[in-house]
Formats: sequence, C-alpha cells, structure tokens
Amino acid sequence: MADSLVAEDQRFYSEAGIDPVAVARVIVGHLIGGPGQGGSTLYQQLAKMLYTPGTPGRSGVQADAEQVLLGIKLGFSYPEAEIVRIYADVIYFGHGYYGLAAASCGYFGKGSAQLSWGQAAMLVGLVQAPSADDSLSHSANARASEAHVLGRLAVTGRLTQAQAARAYRQPPHLAGGRAAGCAGS
Repeated sequence: MADSLVAEDQRFYSEAGIDPVAVARVIVGHLIGGPGQGGSTLYQQLAKMLYTPGTPGRSGVQADAEQVLLGIKLGFSYPEAEIVRIYADVIYFGHGYYGLAAASCGYFGKGSAQLSWGQAAMLVGLVQAPSADDSLSHSANARASEAHVLGRLAVTGRLTQAQAARAYRQPPHLAGGRAAGCAGS
C-alpha cells in the first residue's frame, strides 16, 4: 500500500520534504494569478493535516510557504517509511473514514494488508477527491482514479504494465460498510 501512496508523489524517495519542481509550479501559479497546480508533496500534505488542519483564512503564498517549511522539517525529522505510515493513518478517504485501516475495512471489509493492488489503488485515488471519486456513489470516477494510480505504479516501475492491467480487470468487491471483526473498524 505504501507504494500506492507514494505513486502520487513520484519524487517522494528523492526529495527531502520539498519538490523544487512542484514548488516552482506553485510560485508561477501565484504570480500569474492562476489556480493551484497541485504542487504539494506528501510531506507538505502531511504537514497541512497535522499542523494546520482546517485553519480558516489559511491559503495563498504564506500558507504554501509554511507547508513547505513544515514539510522539510518532517522530512528531516522522520524516515520516509514513517512519513508514509503517519500519512496513511491520518488521510481522509471519504464516508468518515480517516486512515487506511478504517477505509480498507469500510470499503472492502478487510484489513489493508489483504487489499489487492486494484483495491489499494482505488483507495489512493479517493485521497484527491473523496466525494467526487467515492466508489460507493460514483463508481465510474472511482474506477478512473484506480486506473490512474495503477498507471502511475506501472510508470514508476512498482508494477509492470501487465500487472497493472490485470489488477484493473479484477472487480473491486466493495463491502459498503465496516465489516464486523475487521481491524480498523
């Protein structure tokens, strides 16, 4: 599952809490007054969730700079595996499921270690838009997000193209609610 999570931040293992390319994209967006460009690294997203969750009026250049600095601090304070574990424990997956354990039980009725690649990819796809890509209400969107994540895993070499295609062909087997006895319920 960790490989799936970092597939969305392809430079995760080569950055120290900051992705200079992504930061430059955000700066250019602010300068030209355009919309956000999705330049947050996994570190910055975690910093936002841990240190500035739901802080009203916190947007723009100052908030982005603060998240970059806090992301760098996290990068130097924790090993990469710990960053991924913490992120997986606090990220919102929709339907009131915070953390991977709750989401895997809620959506699939099993623990995260038992998820197929396709199921893991579907959960990772939810992170970007938990409501719009909700697998229970918007299955086509959820499947498209799953395909995107599986494609990223193939591009980054964590899966072969054949493995990604095989994973996508498997039905997700949604449970649609927390299963009794499932760890994380």
